Amino acid sequence: MTVTISRLYNSYAEAREAVNNLEAVGVNNSDISIIASNADNWYSPDRKAGAFPDRDLNGKDDRAEAAGTGAGVGAAVGGAAGLLAGLGLMAIPGVGPVVAAGWLVSTLAGVAAGGATGGVIGALTQAGVAGDEADVYAEGLRRGGAVVSARVADADASRLKAVMDRKAIKLTDRSAAYRKAGWQSFDPDAQPYSAEQVRRERELFR
Repeated sequence: MTVTISRLYNSYAEAREAVNNLEAVGVNNSDISIIASNADNWYSPDRKAGAFPDRDLNGKDDRAEAAGTGAGVGAAVGGAAGLLAGLGLMAIPGVGPVVAAGWLVSTLAGVAAGGATGGVIGALTQAGVAGDEADVYAEGLRRGGAVVSARVADADASRLKAVMDRKAIKLTDRSAAYRKAGWQSFDPDAQPYSAEQVRRERELFR
């Protein structure tokens, strides 16, 4: 039996770390999905499609970085074929531009085309986010966050939840902070956050 674990992160960088950690402990990249806000334009297809493997999108050749840390070149090149090598850009109503990879992309593509029931809330629910939490996840995405979802064996769930929890947002705290500022629920017709709004939001929860 498999279960789906999802977590919300403040930024792509923290979600990327969660993905790397999951892959490092043996979760197949075909069982992991990531959705990350691109409101601050950290990602572009041109940057991704470079002439060298750049799995972490830091602009540096993974092979050279691996050599500098004593890792094998073959391992670095192999790693570049992981989940994060398949990132793609799309726009989600109410959220704005996102970068996504993994099994959830087809659902997100339906959301982007306006064809998925329930919009991004429906997509997140399909990714394993509880219905009463999906609003907070969607709003977190809108404000510059990222979501990682992993399909794992039930027997491994507790161990892998601990892996994903390392830098994840505590949802009850974030929900309380949003509501204290007057937010009630995710609005698919809301204006997506600008790069400056995302910067301020991240400073608020740093």
